[in-house]
Amino acid sequence: RELLNKINAKKEEVKNLAKENKIEEAKAAKKELIDLQAKFDVLYDLEDEAEEKIKDDIENENVTVISGAVNKGKEVVNAFVNAIKAGLSKKNSMKEGTEADGGLTVPQDIQTSIKELRRSQDALENLVNVETVSTETGTRVIEKAADQTPFDNVDEEAEFQEVSTPQFEKISYKVKKKGGILKVTRELLQDTAENIMGYLRRWIAKKSKATRNALIVKKIDEITTSKEVSIKDLDGLKDIFNEKLDPAIAVSSGVVTNQSGFNWLDKLKDSDGKYVLQADPTNATKKLLFGEYPVTVVSNKVLKSKGVGSSGQETAWKHPIICGDLKEAITIFDRENMTIEISTEAGDLWGKDQTGIKVRERLDIQAVDSEAIVKAEVEVAVTP
Repeated sequence: RELLNKINAKKEEVKNLAKENKIEEAKAAKKELIDLQAKFDVLYDLEDEAEEKIKDDIENENVTVISGAVNKGKEVVNAFVNAIKAGLSKKNSMKEGTEADGGLTVPQDIQTSIKELRRSQDALENLVNVETVSTETGTRVIEKAADQTPFDNVDEEAEFQEVSTPQFEKISYKVKKKGGILKVTRELLQDTAENIMGYLRRWIAKKSKATRNALIVKKIDEITTSKEVSIKDLDGLKDIFNEKLDPAIAVSSGVVTNQSGFNWLDKLKDSDGKYVLQADPTNATKKLLFGEYPVTVVSNKVLKSKGVGSSGQETAWKHPIICGDLKEAITIFDRENMTIEISTEAGDLWGKDQTGIKVRERLDIQAVDSEAIVKAEVEVAVTP
């Protein structure tokens, strides 16, 4: 497990160095990666023997924690699930909070399939910038948006005048731990490896997507609080794209709204009585605003409307319509190092014959360009 972590971290280091045009450093890091891979290959043959031993130990209820995972297809799943079963089969062999006893790093191909499930159509992660990082903390330096003053004329043999230099600001990230506990029965863990992993993948993907959606919505609220733009009609939306968003941002912009906001948009008609939202010719399930801005709809439970009036007796609702480019506005710094811990004794699990599977992942989210999005609000009266 430790060796696989080093290999994955080194891969990211090589990629990051290459992106930063640090070619010599990238070459040196790549050589280290090759050496690590060679070491892994040397130990690879030993894994088959270890896996067979685990199968025998599970049958005899005499198991130890697996120390690695075979890095290929179905064998990865089997070895990973065997390690989880090992924590159930031998009392106290795995304990929460003890990395050496209970911490399992999710194999890369399993994590990839979880990521694919997580990025469904209602996942806001698809709309923001996601940067994979290999460190717990770090900084990024970006150029501040500023009005550009053109060069002055320079007469022959005249002295050049100084011009304003670019202004930069530092964006810092600090990876935070996110996670939860899945309670499963002994009967489930006695099922096939494929069924167990299918269940775990779906559960982890659902929770991971919910986590990212909540973080993105919270960051959007932070960026736009007290800057909301009230709109009443189609012209209000045009004002946002024509005037409030920089033309360079408007080109790559889209719209994100909830179900209620989409319902309002979907009923808008132009002067000829035609609906404003049009089908996206490249994706039949999507709509375009003004024929160019893709519209993404998320649940009212994820992106909430604001009530007007007293709670429980609202007279109207303000539905959010976020316009702009979320990839320019927000970045998720993703550590991409998911881990699992197992316990049969934490809390009330022992008496219910359950196993607790604690899943954790680490990431941070930061605003990069707060002017890249504008939150519009349309007020719709409550129908009696």
